[in-house]
Amino acid sequence: MLKVSGVHAFYGHIEALKGIDVEVARGEIVTLIGANGAGKSTLLMSICGALTNKTGRIELDGHDITHRATHEIIRMGVAQSPEGRRIFPRMTVLENLQLGATVADPAHYDEDIARVFTLFPILKERALQRAGTLSGGEQQMLAIGRALMSRPRLLLLDEPSLGLAPLIVKQIFQVIRAINRDQGVTVFLVEQNAYHALRLADRGYVMANGRILTSGTGKELLANAEIRAAYLEGGKPRGAVGAVP
Repeated sequence: MLKVSGVHAFYGHIEALKGIDVEVARGEIVTLIGANGAGKSTLLMSICGALTNKTGRIELDGHDITHRATHEIIRMGVAQSPEGRRIFPRMTVLENLQLGATVADPAHYDEDIARVFTLFPILKERALQRAGTLSGGEQQMLAIGRALMSRPRLLLLDEPSLGLAPLIVKQIFQVIRAINRDQGVTVFLVEQNAYHALRLADRGYVMANGRILTSGTGKELLANAEIRAAYLEGGKPRGAVGAVP
């Protein structure tokens, strides 16, 4: 479904991505893990067309989207829940969700809003509340819900657990699994929380300094001694509350 081939991306003269090759098959959950500054968010921005200073090739269902505009890529069935949530704080929860639906067929609006409220019941309770007054976890739910309102086939999630309490992290990861399993949405997940991400994902990639270091199934990467030492040691306390069952 998504194929990234030999992508280099730049901020001015600084090379942020150095020949990235990544593939995400239809129906998968694929995660990209790595430390801060590895280039993970830059890759998502490149896929979405938000970063134009790049070379290489990005394909969606065999179609070259490398240099397409962001709004065109969204209309092709890609949605992103960005790092930092980036909701509209002065608008209500419902208005934020309605903005997400602007590229979708309005005939499906009632169905889509009901689906988001089923996934995140707290958003239904807060529908007329200003988004900026929500808790961090509720804002993250809103960011994901807004992305789902565009009816994506491919959902890009950038650090959905960042700064959240363990119980909320558990809920967010359970919802990601449900979106993939029950709604058939393919998910490309960028996460610093390597343990939870690899437990959830079918496959994963490890990124550092703008390059892919290794890849494998989630189970393979969880069992890899080097990956455990670099990203998991101390990150998975016994009986962790946030572990996804």
